[in-house]
Amino acid sequence: MVGEADDKDKVEARKIAIVLISLVIVLGISILFMLPMLSDIITSHLSPGMGLKDSAVISFFVTTVIMLIFTISSGDGLLGELQFILGSFFLFFIIIWLLVAWIF
Repeated sequence: MVGEADDKDKVEARKIAIVLISLVIVLGISILFMLPMLSDIITSHLSPGMGLKDSAVISFFVTTVIMLIFTISSGDGLLGELQFILGSFFLFFIIIWLLVAWIF
């Protein structure tokens, strides 16, 4: 019985490790694709003000990352929390969008 439980724990640990490694790879690829946009953000940061379009793009990525972190840490996963994620996504998006446009 103990060996069977250990085997299940090993399989679950491997699955979690594979998911975490794939998330890090996806994050690295997304950062790589965002580098040209980040250089535009840096140049626009030095100019006066940021428009609503640029802040909407930044807000979308920030909100998506926050929602992914919330779903991973929630325990029920994406499908168990889907009804709450959709409402909170739009609320977070609007708040972050307007704050980024207002501050920067």
